[in-house]
Amino acid sequence: MRELVEKIAKSLVDNPDEVVVKETEGTHSIIIELKVAQEDMGKVIGKQGRIAKAIRTLVKSAAIRQNKQVSVEIVQ
Repeated sequence: MRELVEKIAKSLVDNPDEVVVKETEGTHSIIIELKVAQEDMGKVIGKQGRIAKAIRTLVKSAAIRQNKQVSVEIVQ
């Protein structure tokens, strides 16, 4: 999951070197924290949160195969 979020985020931003993805895994759930440069936050979130919602949808669909629940959080 971490690699998927990292690849998507790096393709969206202007500063791909500043993309940091942290994954915390529990027994039935995974929390993924995505951190990007301040000037790239708008590109990752998108208008009205559409890009962030699309990222979450892709990750959740990949997680269903592993019977896990995934939460993607975009932090500063």
